[in-house]
Amino acid sequence: MSTKTEVRLGVIGLGNMGSEHIRNIEAGKVARLRVTAVCDIVPEKLERYKDKYKCFTSSEELIRSGEVDAVIVATPHYFHTTIGIDALNNGLHTIVEKPISVHKADAERLIAAHTNKDVVFSAMFNQRTDPHYIKLREIIQSGKLGKLTRINWIITNWYRTQAYYDNGGWRATWKGEGGGVLLNQCPHQLDLMQWLFGMPKSVRAYCKIGNFHNIEVEDTVTAYLEYPNGATGVFITTTGETPGTNRLEVCGEYGKIVIEDGTIKWTTNLVGQEEFIKTCPNGFATPEHWNIDIPCHSSGPQHVGILNNFVEAVLDGKPLLAPAEEGINSVELGTSMLYSSFNDVTVQLPLDGEKYEAMLMDLIKNSKSTKDVNQVAKVVQMSGSYQNA
Repeated sequence: MSTKTEVRLGVIGLGNMGSEHIRNIEAGKVARLRVTAVCDIVPEKLERYKDKYKCFTSSEELIRSGEVDAVIVATPHYFHTTIGIDALNNGLHTIVEKPISVHKADAERLIAAHTNKDVVFSAMFNQRTDPHYIKLREIIQSGKLGKLTRINWIITNWYRTQAYYDNGGWRATWKGEGGGVLLNQCPHQLDLMQWLFGMPKSVRAYCKIGNFHNIEVEDTVTAYLEYPNGATGVFITTTGETPGTNRLEVCGEYGKIVIEDGTIKWTTNLVGQEEFIKTCPNGFATPEHWNIDIPCHSSGPQHVGILNNFVEAVLDGKPLLAPAEEGINSVELGTSMLYSSFNDVTVQLPLDGEKYEAMLMDLIKNSKSTKDVNQVAKVVQMSGSYQNA
């Protein structure tokens, strides 16, 4: 537990998310957190902050400046690893935006740098603050659903136009972003998948490259998962479908839970389905069941919730909602889907991180993209994305 009364924060990366975090903090939404320094490699992005905070064009200089106790890394994906390692090696409390790294081998390198456990290391998995997912996790862990048998998640309301991908040279390229919908939008759901259900034992996926957009990475994914207990899962996502769907259906021995439109509908069996199969003499009968609607707000405090929890972890020793070490699981899920699709194989987990890294380097080497990954993206309001929470 710290004797300090506030945390001095440096924001590294002043694109959409870095700017959004600053707005939330300046609006007083995060207690005991104060921005004292900002950094971006594009000097023009510092102009609006030069009279408020110490400004840097080098993350190395900010990290060593003595102006901050903590940093949030909100840069393009590949820099999450290198800047995160530098911050941890210099004893700074660190939040890394999703995904924590582009691929598993990099995630392992980043996590290995967290040797000082007095340093708080968190990931920006803001959908862990949503009440409906918290409630689902409570029900699963209570055993009231029994052994899980099937998981289906259709998450297709990440709709994006071509203009979204054209804004900024790093987007939707293997060299700049490292992937598409699995690396940018769906780290949220992939994190929730492992947080709620654990990791599968195998993944078979089909990813379409540039199915709806003029991009070189995946914008459409259908994946089949198998779990150690015999449960199966299906994960479907795209950025090219509207109106989209966000429907999570979880089946277990004692019923089914459906989360859609911010509501929880729970159908609970009074007798377990496997027991009923074996003991009921009527071939067409089903167990008696109750329908339960659980009232629940559709969205939690999101990014502000993670930031407040981070400050409480630094100053008060409170457990993290989203420890960064857990971020490797969503990276592994997403990249396993890509590896499976590109190589037309079922991937047995754990994924071989070195093999995936080699595949990614080949994709970068053979890229036909003409985009300049250093092209500066325009900063836009992110509120239009929150409907997917």
